[in-house]
Amino acid sequence: EQADIRNREIGFVFQRFNLLARTSAQAQVELPLFYAGITGTKARRRAVDALTRVGLGERIDHRPDQLSGGQQQRVAIARALVTQPSLLLADEPTGALDSKTTAEILDLFDELHAQGLTLVVVTHEHSVAERAGRVITVSDGAIVGDALAARPAPAVTATNGFGSVLPALSPARTAV
Repeated sequence: EQADIRNREIGFVFQRFNLLARTSAQAQVELPLFYAGITGTKARRRAVDALTRVGLGERIDHRPDQLSGGQQQRVAIARALVTQPSLLLADEPTGALDSKTTAEILDLFDELHAQGLTLVVVTHEHSVAERAGRVITVSDGAIVGDALAARPAPAVTATNGFGSVLPALSPARTAV
């Protein structure tokens, strides 16, 4: 039951992507859907949609060794979002991305947040933490700061979509 809840309700973006070496980007993103009992055309469509949302619609057949580090990171983000979780836990989700792609991914996070997704983002990048509604600062394993963001997260227009410093974005939006 706990595994089912983790699969359906929580999306995970790991710092070390955890992609399968000989598996296409599309199959990587379909994997959590398989465990959720979603297969066939519906799984393929959702995987392609998720990859397109992170800018990889033309790389669906590529394996990790055919992708840059930033592209691999976006596959991992698509995989975390494809099940339409209510909570996204992301460890350095922009660490391998250039500044333009970082902005695009953070805009996607803002959009999903506006649709009700709760995000908890662990980052060392102050520019990423500034996008959160709340920032919790951790030093040597202890919380040394907890504050609302200096500026509110940018407003976004909700569209149809997927249903150290730690940023948490809300319905809970926090950066740690």
